[in-house]
Amino acid sequence: MIQNWNIFIQLFIAAVLGGLLGLERALAGKTAGLRTFALVSMGSALFIIISETIGNNYLGIATFDPIRVASQIIVGIGFLGAGLIIFKESKISGLTTAAGLWVSAGIGTAVGYKLYSIALFVTILTLFIFTILWFVESKIKKEVNIDIEN
Repeated sequence: MIQNWNIFIQLFIAAVLGGLLGLERALAGKTAGLRTFALVSMGSALFIIISETIGNNYLGIATFDPIRVASQIIVGIGFLGAGLIIFKESKISGLTTAAGLWVSAGIGTAVGYKLYSIALFVTILTLFIFTILWFVESKIKKEVNIDIEN
C-alpha cells in the first residue's frame, strides 16, 4: 500500500510540473495548455512506473528492457507535437509549444525514474525559456528590424 502512495505522489508531481509549463502556454494563448502538458507529463511518468514495476516483477525470468519504454515515449510525443505545428503562408507556428510538450514528456519520464531534482530544474529552466527568453527574442527582433529599416 505504501508503494502505491509513492506512485501516486510521483504521478501528482509529474502532473503539477507539466501543468506549470502548460499554464504558461495557456497564458500565452497557445493551443496546447495546462491540461495537455499535465497529461503528457503524467502519462510519461506512468509509462516509466509501469515499465519499472513490470521489469522488477520479471527480473531474471524474462528479458525486459524498461529503457525501451522511455524511447517510445519520445517517439509518441513526436507525433503529438507534429500535430501542433502549423504551416501557413510560409510561416510556422506551434513549434515552441510542440518542443515544450516534448520537454514535458521528458519531465514526466524523469519523475517516473524518481529524478525529482532534475525534473524540477528542467521545469524551471523551461519556464525561463518560455518567458524570459521570449522577451529577449522579441527585443532582438525589434532591434534587427529597426536597423534594417534605417
